[in-house]
Amino acid sequence: MSHGAPEPTELCLLRHAHAGDSMTWDQADELRPLTEKGRRQAERVGRLLAGAGFVPDALLTSPLVRARETAEIVGDVLGVRVREEPRLGAPLDLAVLDAILDDAGRPRRVLIVGHDPDFSELVSELVGGSPIFMRKGALALIDVERPLEPGGGDLRWLVPPDLLRG
Repeated sequence: MSHGAPEPTELCLLRHAHAGDSMTWDQADELRPLTEKGRRQAERVGRLLAGAGFVPDALLTSPLVRARETAEIVGDVLGVRVREEPRLGAPLDLAVLDAILDDAGRPRRVLIVGHDPDFSELVSELVGGSPIFMRKGALALIDVERPLEPGGGDLRWLVPPDLLRG
């Protein structure tokens, strides 16, 4: 049995899939659903994660419709129950994300579905490099130590949605 540092948390951030143009949506933005393209993107993300053997201990989502639908499609593919986390629908920083992880029971492997610009900023801050832009449907897997700190993550995957066509 190893007595070294605790195993890192596998933090997987998924920006919600394609939900159309917010400028052409004529209802409250939190109600904007996925497009058919977005539903296909979410299905492909679920298959990618399943194929990679990444089944999270927790799948947390923003309550906004486009994020919740993304999470539900991915969760269905993985056989994982989705939990809504209201703080993921609001501005997000490392301290808030750390509190969310604590409140979720400190899962060792977690998938979080949410929004930009927060996700791009979080990934960039965690890996401590150049700015990283998370397009709709993009997926990042980062090994992190807790508590979360700037530069404290090791980027394992950054999967753009273009790679998941088919």
